Amino acid sequence: MRLKVGELARRCGLTVRTLHHYDAIGLLAPSARAENGYRLYGREDIARLHQIQALRRFGLSLAEIGAYLDQPDTALADLVSRQIDMLDRQIEQAGQLRQRLAQLREQLLDGAEPELADWLTTLELMTVYDKYFSQDELDRMPLYRNRQANDPEWPALVAEVQAQLDAGVPAEDERPRQLALRWMEMLVRDTGGDPRLLVKLNSMHEQEPALQEQMGVSPRLLDYVLRAFSERQMRIYERYLSPQEAAYMRANYGKRAGEWPQLMADVRQALETGTAPDSRAGIELARRWLDLFRSYAGDNPATHAKFRQAMMSEPDLAAGSWASGELLDFMRQAMGALSGMAGLRR
Repeated sequence: MRLKVGELARRCGLTVRTLHHYDAIGLLAPSARAENGYRLYGREDIARLHQIQALRRFGLSLAEIGAYLDQPDTALADLVSRQIDMLDRQIEQAGQLRQRLAQLREQLLDGAEPELADWLTTLELMTVYDKYFSQDELDRMPLYRNRQANDPEWPALVAEVQAQLDAGVPAEDERPRQLALRWMEMLVRDTGGDPRLLVKLNSMHEQEPALQEQMGVSPRLLDYVLRAFSERQMRIYERYLSPQEAAYMRANYGKRAGEWPQLMADVRQALETGTAPDSRAGIELARRWLDLFRSYAGDNPATHAKFRQAMMSEPDLAAGSWASGELLDFMRQAMGALSGMAGLRR
């Protein structure tokens, strides 16, 4: 059985124009044509359309979908499994949303008269979290549980930092540095020390302007915190560096700081999947780590030794950091494997 383009469009909920576009760009060409030139779609064509629509739901562009489907041995069963997983998450999230709405209704019916605006704000916040985190991730993220319980600790800290910013206090001053350390330590605590959750949290904050407004954490405020925390770290390193080395560090320290969370998240993932430090993947992580380190430490081995001495001698450098002892031990072994490879090439 073959379907004409109009019949296929009606059956799958697409427009004829969309199917024509897929044909024009080579994404879904009909396998046959009638004598009058009408496009005819068979079983294999419809299976490919299923794949296209599934991948669209995963957020891929049409160009990315075409590249994916052109790979040999593309397994339709794997794609259907991913669809099932996505639907399971959506069902779970819908159930959570229903539960929250039922709780709101019960309070209203009981005459408790909660502040409706507060409830709706909390509901919106929790629904936003559901878009970026799995239920397992939410279960092990204290930040999420604290927001559900309306914990006042974060709002109080945000307000105090905002007051410093509004008063024109430089980020380099002592009080902002103290607040920035507290901010980072709370963030480590409330992500369970998992940099992978930090990466998702950063993505959520960046892509949800409404969330920024509700939390009071504007990009300007966050930049203020990060500058104050960087100043704290640099002042510790400066105890070990020459004036020239310190000047180079200060000129470059913040340029690629945004790359560290993703790198630490990748290392944490490697740890949990049992990746060996001396494996190809482990050595590639070491290369990335060394590249970021050199971006502010330069290329002089003697300077590198000073930074290592600071890190070994100053436990305060680890405060407010997701670089756990296990993570750093993995990287030391991976760095050793990378150095060994470089020695063999000489």
